[in-house]
Amino acid sequence: MKRSLKIIKYLLVVVLVVFLYSFTAERNMKRKITNIDVEFIDENRPFIALSVVNKLLIQSEDNVTSINKETLDLKGMENRLLKNPMIRDAQVYLSVNGVLGAKIEQRTPLARVAGSPDYYLDTDGMKMPLSEIYTARVPLISGNSKLNFEKLTELLLKINEDPFMKNSVVGLNVLADQKIILQLRKQDFKVHLGKVEGVEKKFQNFKAFYQKSKQDNTLVEYKFVNLEFLSQVVATKL
Repeated sequence: MKRSLKIIKYLLVVVLVVFLYSFTAERNMKRKITNIDVEFIDENRPFIALSVVNKLLIQSEDNVTSINKETLDLKGMENRLLKNPMIRDAQVYLSVNGVLGAKIEQRTPLARVAGSPDYYLDTDGMKMPLSEIYTARVPLISGNSKLNFEKLTELLLKINEDPFMKNSVVGLNVLADQKIILQLRKQDFKVHLGKVEGVEKKFQNFKAFYQKSKQDNTLVEYKFVNLEFLSQVVATKL
C-alpha cells in the first residue's frame, strides 16, 4: 500500500511539473518582443544600415514590441537576411528576456570593379554591390570586361596576405588575354604581373627589386617592370 502511495505521489509531482512548465512556456510565448540586438561579428565597417537589418527581421511590423514570440519564424528571418547581397552569414535567436538577436557576418570586399555600375569582388569570388553608407579602401580593377573571378580572387587574396603588396597595390588592369598590370600607390611605373601563375615567386622577385632600387635611389628612373619571367625581373627605364 505504501509503495502504491509513493508511486501516486511521484506521478502527481511529475504531472504538476509538466503542467507548470507548459503553463509558463505558453505564457512566455504570448509575451511581446522587447527589443532587437544586432551584432556585426566581422571586422568590417557596416556596409548595411541597422535600419535595413531591422526591417528584414520584423518586415511589415511597425514596432518590434508589437510582435508576439509565438509568431516568430527565426529560420525565415535568417533566410531573409541571407538574401541581402551584403550579408555572408546570419544567425537569429531569441533570448529568455524577450530580445530578438541577430549575429551578422558581412561580405568582405577585396577589390572594386569598374563597371556599369561599379561593384565589389569579395573574398568568396562573388559580386557585392557598393554600399550607400561606407566605401571600402580596396584596389580598383579595370580593363577587360570578361573577368575571370576565380583567378582574380586568388590573386587578391595573395595580395592581402602580403603586407608589402597590400600596402602598395592600388589598381589592377586586366588585359584581353587575362594578363594583369599592377598600379602602385607611391610609384609611377607599372608592374606587368602576367597571368596569375607563380604569384608568390613574382612578389618575392618584385620586393627584392624594389628594395635594391630604393637603396640605389633609382626607383624614379623606371617606367615599366616586368615580372612575367619567374627567373628574373625585367625593368624598362624612362
